[in-house]
Amino acid sequence: MKLHDLLTGRTLALIGVLLPMLTVFAYVALRSGPLAPAAVIVATVERQRVEPELFGIGTVEAQYTYRIGPTVAGRVQRVTVQVGDTVAAGQLLGEMDPVDLDERILAQQAAVGHAEASVLASEAQVADASARTTFAVAQVKRYEELLETQAVSVESVDAKQQERHVAQAGLSAARANLNAARHELARVRADHEVLRRQRSNLELTAPVDGLVAARHADPGTTVVAGQPVVEVIDPASLWISVRFDQLRASGLRPGLPAMVVLRSRAGE
Repeated sequence: MKLHDLLTGRTLALIGVLLPMLTVFAYVALRSGPLAPAAVIVATVERQRVEPELFGIGTVEAQYTYRIGPTVAGRVQRVTVQVGDTVAAGQLLGEMDPVDLDERILAQQAAVGHAEASVLASEAQVADASARTTFAVAQVKRYEELLETQAVSVESVDAKQQERHVAQAGLSAARANLNAARHELARVRADHEVLRRQRSNLELTAPVDGLVAARHADPGTTVVAGQPVVEVIDPASLWISVRFDQLRASGLRPGLPAMVVLRSRAGE
């Protein structure tokens, strides 16, 4: 009697566990299983134009790119801009090491001053020689008139003529010295201008308003002539070079709308 009661209790407990599980299984099968009713979506039929899309991969490029670097080999002394900076035309971007160029410019400036002083001295010599020549010519004329009245001797006239020749030779020499001094001044000024231009070429300036796209060298780097130190682009000339599938690009034409997604922001 006790064994029968024990079996009956276990059977009831098992039924109590299985019955809820069968109920849940039947509910799931009827709601989302193979026995569940098929979902019906109701939509209104409309007439619309089918617009195909064309996908391509490209790169953003600038139509106008300016690579600024030195005209002679040297060492970069400083770079005043960073990538992404906006610059204006004529703005200083960097500078090359002038080495001893500044001292040579100062020495050439001193040479220019010395040449200018030489020109002034030569001009004074010409003025003095010209005055002496004018006086000697007047004396010759006066003594020739006196000779006609026999107030002076022929030897005196010859002496005055000799003084005139000496004064004229001195004037010619002074004029030659003045021309040489002026040529020397022009030469040292030209040398000074060459050094000044070389010094200005060491300054790397922006040719146009733009954006710094690359910085190829840092201070202390040695670069050769023509090697770019800073690269500047014109933001107004940006375009995208894209490659499309030729089999699907039959309808491609100017004026179509486009959407550009940058790779760096594709996940945003």
